[in-house]
Amino acid sequence: MHVARYHVAAVGRRGLAFPLSVLALAALAALVLSVAIGSVTVTPAELWRVALGGGDALSRTLVLELRVPRSLSAFATGGLLALAGALMQVLLRNPLADPYVLGLSGGAAVGALAAMLAGLGGLVISGSAFVGALASTLLVFGLAQGTGSWTPARLLLTGVVVASGWGAVVTLMLAVSPAERLPGMLYWLMGDLSYARTPGLPLALLLGVCLLAFPLGRSLNVLARGALQAVALGVAVRPLEWMIYITASLLTAAAVTTAGSIGFVGLVVPHMLRLVLGNDQRLILPACALAGGILLMLADTLARTLIAPEQLPVGVITALLGVPTFLYLLYRSR
Repeated sequence: MHVARYHVAAVGRRGLAFPLSVLALAALAALVLSVAIGSVTVTPAELWRVALGGGDALSRTLVLELRVPRSLSAFATGGLLALAGALMQVLLRNPLADPYVLGLSGGAAVGALAAMLAGLGGLVISGSAFVGALASTLLVFGLAQGTGSWTPARLLLTGVVVASGWGAVVTLMLAVSPAERLPGMLYWLMGDLSYARTPGLPLALLLGVCLLAFPLGRSLNVLARGALQAVALGVAVRPLEWMIYITASLLTAAAVTTAGSIGFVGLVVPHMLRLVLGNDQRLILPACALAGGILLMLADTLARTLIAPEQLPVGVITALLGVPTFLYLLYRSR
């Protein structure tokens, strides 16, 4: 399966604006729904009063200190994963690639679980996860480089092997962990937004990469059709591939640091959008940022409400939604 099999349509400014406007409105609606619904429901009138600076103290605490930061963190994480998935699919020229295919989540998991085993918490766990993801990035890139330049196939195979190695280390760490720490470790591995309270940095990174990627949309369109064609049309292929790899790795590391390991968002969202919108990267990349954020906000809302007041790991919800959706997409594209 090759990315080039999708039709790359010529999209004008008006063609870009309409679908992005629809997705932006849907994201706003999903944010309002996510903030209003939970174990304690906030009425639209009370939500409006809080937005205007009024409301009672309980509602302000619930909305402004708990639900809004968590919902924005979910939006940022989903957008980062979907955007990273779209970039990885262009880099590897394979629509089935996803952000975790190069072992980034495994490195982050080892870093985070090591911090938990040491009895540390909070920002130290997030920092350890970020360091682990970057270490995995450098390891995969170094091994794939070898004595010559890397190719997409070599990068993919190296990432799969490194991911398997990280998986073995994670299993060993879980086996030797004290029983009282296992629930928190397992929740992190399945994706958990319970402690996501600082969405500012992930949101800024998401916006910055979208702004950076838009001017490169034409070059990415050409690269998606093959390296030889890109070279023939004057695209600096190797620097562009390096930039895509580093950017996708940074996006994935930031997402895993914020919410743990959440699957299927970076795989399903770009795939669905390409079937609906075509394969123009100027449209697909910002659309992935919005649609991924919408998907994860809605999934987190379900995770908080299905068995309220208990909460499910959000990764369970994305898997339950992602597996049948992806199987249906494969069935349609036979």
